[in-house]
Amino acid sequence: MTTTPDRVELSTAPDRGQRLRLIVILGALIALGPLTIDMYLPALPTITAEFLTTSATVQLTLTGTLIGLALGQLMIGPLSDAFGRKRPLLFGTGLHVLASVLCVIAPNVAVLGGLRVLQGVGAAAGAVIALAIVRDLYTGRPAATMLSRLILVMGVAPVVAPTLGGALLSVTSWRGVFAALAVYGLVLVPIAYRLLPETLPPARRRTAGVAGTFRDYGALFGDRAFVGLVIVAGLAMSALLGYVSGSSFVFQQQYGLDQQQFGLVFGSGAIWLIAATQANPVLLRWFDPRQILTAAVAAGAVAGAVLVTVAATGAGGLVGLLVAMWVVLFTVGFALPNAPAVALSRHGEAAGTAAALLGAVQFGIGAVISPVVGVLGNDALAMGTVVAGGLVLALVVLLTVVRPWTLADVESDAVAAH
Repeated sequence: MTTTPDRVELSTAPDRGQRLRLIVILGALIALGPLTIDMYLPALPTITAEFLTTSATVQLTLTGTLIGLALGQLMIGPLSDAFGRKRPLLFGTGLHVLASVLCVIAPNVAVLGGLRVLQGVGAAAGAVIALAIVRDLYTGRPAATMLSRLILVMGVAPVVAPTLGGALLSVTSWRGVFAALAVYGLVLVPIAYRLLPETLPPARRRTAGVAGTFRDYGALFGDRAFVGLVIVAGLAMSALLGYVSGSSFVFQQQYGLDQQQFGLVFGSGAIWLIAATQANPVLLRWFDPRQILTAAVAAGAVAGAVLVTVAATGAGGLVGLLVAMWVVLFTVGFALPNAPAVALSRHGEAAGTAAALLGAVQFGIGAVISPVVGVLGNDALAMGTVVAGGLVLALVVLLTVVRPWTLADVESDAVAAH
């Protein structure tokens, strides 16, 4: 492989050391999205009071981030298929830094919401291009294993983000949280520039322009199983984001926790998400990703029903609610890496566009779902209803649209596509 800073390319499948470096760098880039979503969660009640508005209105700033993540992926994915992975990644991360700096001086909730959309667009680059790079290099079980390692970051980030946000709020205002996000993005830019390999050589780039992009999206929408898997992934993400959206109000207002306690409680749930994503590679030695996905979504739907029951009856108090939520997050931790792995294995020829559609639907559904928690009352029952609803719908789509038992076997060998 060559080592020119602006053009590092892998000519063969990555060895163990290169794979570890990829995991670390891609993980850091993927973390930008969850950190952007979660770090300011402990400050939502404070922002509500400062801007003299309602909790539902402030939650729309979270929705704005999710909309930005969805739209950004739809734009950046095809660009990465046309221009390579690195240039769109660097541009998007730079946009995130600029938006974060402007959030620091946002004068009202409307401006903050608009800037959060831009933050989401910028953070989308890391999310979609990380998936595309994995698909450039792997498919089948190896892809699911790599995604499990990266989903670990999605588990660690929620653990770190609210806790870090709460710590920052003890020494600064909520605006300092956005300053910290700007610094994090600024650090990522030179790291990605110098150390991230370009996995899409010019010979494999798609140069058909806008018309070609629409053809690619048309082909993806014509694949029933792919569309179904994308929706399943989105609904699984909506369960996670329903928890993210409502948790600060449920735990701080309904159960009376302070900002630091909330960070610890929220992080305890992410531990179970982490455990599942790291158990997934072990299960992949014996089971196909389709089998694990089906079992996880079915178990998640049952656990969601239990969560609604606990929330409605108050059985077990805070501990009862947390245990039910932990089981839900454990099942989601198996669904999140396997649904994309199966979906992307079907369209390696347009990995960036396919990853973009996958990510856009995930965060788009999340953007629609997360305000519902506020509309329903921002209490434990509202949060549980949204979480359970997402998983039940995911099970219905999986069984009626995807029908995983009809799909061809997912490849078991790693593929270096180039």
